[in-house]
Amino acid sequence: MRGREHLPSRPTWRCRVCGIAWPCSAAKLRLLGEYRSDRAALTSHLAALQVEAAEHLAQLDGDVPPVDLTERFVGWTHPRG
Repeated sequence: MRGREHLPSRPTWRCRVCGIAWPCSAAKLRLLGEYRSDRAALTSHLAALQVEAAEHLAQLDGDVPPVDLTERFVGWTHPRG
């Protein structure tokens, strides 16, 4: 049996397995593996999820825009120089 995947729990955007802000470290590793040959597609996928998360989190906080989610969702996808 396969281990539980570290996926987001909507609308809180916390990891279903470890409970921390998603994408957690395990989710990042899995995503990097899945998109190892197409980093642009990974960034695009996560940018779309960032938009969805921003909408969900704003609704949870009474339409208050959430903190900048860019680093959390896409900032880590760029190789460090």
